[in-house]
Amino acid sequence: MKPKAPAHYESFDEPVVDVEVVAETPEGDLWFLPGPIQDEPDDLPPLPWAEPRKVAVLDEWRNAEAGHAARLARAAGRLGALDDRLRRGPEGWRHRLALIEAADLSWFVGDRIGPDRLALWISMRLSGVQDDSGALARVGWAVRRLSGGPSPEADLSTFLNRRDPENLGIEAEPFADRASSWQDVMSQAAELHPITRACTSFHLWSLAGLGQQGDRMEAAVTASRIAASEGKGAIFAPLAMGGAGGLRASGAPADRLVRWLDGMETACLTAMRHLDDIEAWSTRAEAETSLLSGKTSPALRAVLTEWPLVSAPMAEALTRASRAAVQRNLVWMEARGLIREVTGQGRYRMWRLNV
Repeated sequence: MKPKAPAHYESFDEPVVDVEVVAETPEGDLWFLPGPIQDEPDDLPPLPWAEPRKVAVLDEWRNAEAGHAARLARAAGRLGALDDRLRRGPEGWRHRLALIEAADLSWFVGDRIGPDRLALWISMRLSGVQDDSGALARVGWAVRRLSGGPSPEADLSTFLNRRDPENLGIEAEPFADRASSWQDVMSQAAELHPITRACTSFHLWSLAGLGQQGDRMEAAVTASRIAASEGKGAIFAPLAMGGAGGLRASGAPADRLVRWLDGMETACLTAMRHLDDIEAWSTRAEAETSLLSGKTSPALRAVLTEWPLVSAPMAEALTRASRAAVQRNLVWMEARGLIREVTGQGRYRMWRLNV
């Protein structure tokens, strides 16, 4: 058998290479390559940098505000008229509007707390067997914040009365950090009109991680306080009195702002009409009860203008008058058509103004 010839291996010391001459490409044709290092600016920020994303989001709201300046001016005029009306009116008007707005917001978020149940809970901490104590607590908080309290833009944690639990997980983001992120965005939007800034805060609420508990009530109350932050009489801007269409979260920022402005204008008109009725009733009731002696009648009139619905135990606790005096005045006012009973039953009756 004839052995195979050994394979021929070229020596690595003396490689055989075919050298192909490549023509040099002009630098102008190498557009896809980065430029020389010395041509790059020295003041570029380090990566990662999330600031452009926030600025881009706020730019959309700035453009929306500029595109709907006429609508914004009209809504601001309505809110300004309501602010002036409340500044010249009694303190009870603010409380009454806060109760109505909180009750309407409760239907928007799904709690469905009526004015009668809310009035009993706020005044006497009374609730029914089937009432949700958590829902009542949320709506009660809304009434307190719509009636006064700290500014949300100054300290959101204090405004919401929310703190991190002691057993917070290591991977969980603290609420203070999420609140700080939201306040940082609001500070960047300081040049926006308060009404636009309120709309922005409401729709960026979940983006900042503040909606994890599913509580849209907090977002709405915070936005209503921001919208009226420059007011003298109105503590909040009504959002739900004329329907909650302005709180619907869908569409581009321009569409959301349009719904917000239209909804706020309708709510302000509803509040103004309500105050017109209250003022007319107060004038008529004062003339009708001028012949009555004692302090019960004036105190009862003030309670009836401050609360949408009043029961005899409520009136007794708020006026500090005797049960007999309260019952006697209620019957007298009902007989003259100043108030009307709304339950239609013999016990646990409630009255409201007959306007």
